[in-house]
Amino acid sequence: MEHRLLWRAIEKLAISHGLTCSGLAKLCGLDATTFNKSKQFSSDGTPRWPSCNTISKLIRATNITILDFAKLCTPESE
Repeated sequence: MEHRLLWRAIEKLAISHGLTCSGLAKLCGLDATTFNKSKQFSSDGTPRWPSCNTISKLIRATNITILDFAKLCTPESE
């Protein structure tokens, strides 16, 4: 899985639910800044990945399956 595709999948999921990334984070019970672009890389440029717990909350809050989410993370879904 590619870092950019995972973050793009989160953006697409937010859009498909009529939300911003901040709105999606709140829906998941997370801090509103969790999915901000500024959180995608550390200050030294190292990619940051959402935790398994965050992905789990995302899947539950949007009522999709892990397979649905995985499909959003593929190059074909761009």
